[in-house]
Amino acid sequence: MEMSMIKIEYLRKEYPNVTPLKDVSVEINKGDVISIIGPSGTGKSTLLRCLNQLEEPTSGTVTVDGDVITDPKCDISLVRRKMGMVFQSFNLFANLNIIENVMSAPVNLLKIPKDQARKEGMDLLKRVGLAEKAENYPDELSGGQKQRVAIARAIAMKPEIILFDEPTSALDPTMVGEVLSVIRSLAKDGMTMMIVTHEMKFARDVSNRVFYMDEGGIYEDGTPQQIFENPTKEKTRIFIKRLKQLSLKISSPDFDFIGFISQIEQFGRDNIIDARIVRNMQLAFEELVIQNIVGKLDYVGKGFPIVVETEYSETDSAAEMTILYGGEKYDPFTDGDELSVMIVKKLAANVDYDYDGTNRIIVTFKGA
Repeated sequence: MEMSMIKIEYLRKEYPNVTPLKDVSVEINKGDVISIIGPSGTGKSTLLRCLNQLEEPTSGTVTVDGDVITDPKCDISLVRRKMGMVFQSFNLFANLNIIENVMSAPVNLLKIPKDQARKEGMDLLKRVGLAEKAENYPDELSGGQKQRVAIARAIAMKPEIILFDEPTSALDPTMVGEVLSVIRSLAKDGMTMMIVTHEMKFARDVSNRVFYMDEGGIYEDGTPQQIFENPTKEKTRIFIKRLKQLSLKISSPDFDFIGFISQIEQFGRDNIIDARIVRNMQLAFEELVIQNIVGKLDYVGKGFPIVVETEYSETDSAAEMTILYGGEKYDPFTDGDELSVMIVKKLAANVDYDYDGTNRIIVTFKGA
């Protein structure tokens, strides 16, 4: 029988102009790894902050291991020791080196001897791959390294549950993986965790439960397979379907092409798309859109905006990229750069062009 670690009953949180949590009732069991997903503004982070009383709920009760932490008589500092929290902004002490950051709370709050705290802290830094950075200061570390230190610092308090509030949202895409791998290792060790995340592949891989939040509460609670493959409620279905579609709009030659390439990468991660397909989509985008279409629109005429719509089919393991642009008829496959065209044709399973007053290119990508 599963043991309830946290029981939330009729939780409500109001602010002057908005009520992100209207009525939340749910139980979190020991060993649960729960990913919390949903649109912005649906109370995901507010829920975590109410659990450790960083935000005081307007009404309702939260019980942690039998302690009703919403009771004014409860010593919240004692309960918080059971709950580690990792924020998106790291929150390391800039004046302390890395090992001192990890040791600080165990020494000051748990009254652990410094020698013991240092030894345990070094063990934790080894676990997150940062033992060699022990004497460095936070400003000498990358964002991904800082977040791994923040995780080590949370574990140092020996919590029973760790709350992660979008732990990768402030990171460059190249650093996301190193943080997720540490969280994944904690999950394998049976740590109870609640993770607000936009990393859908990770949520699907690491969780045993997924909360989709909408309408002021937990709109749907299910296994990753149910939520991502067969959601039962309408708003969940709409959200998941939208994950499988990416629409990019280019309004001028000076658009942020690096940002667009990163969005394609994120789209691939969210939908667990074969890395080869994602890379081929990025290269085709560069060769077709950046090298050929954007550079030719002066010749074509009033071609902006360029709209790039990508849809991924999980059933077929295939992605289809549709590129739409105005102006005169311009087919890059006959009038564009020959090398670019050759590259795209090698990357794609199929290419197609037509013109009906709007230029339309459809490029299909398939896995190995």
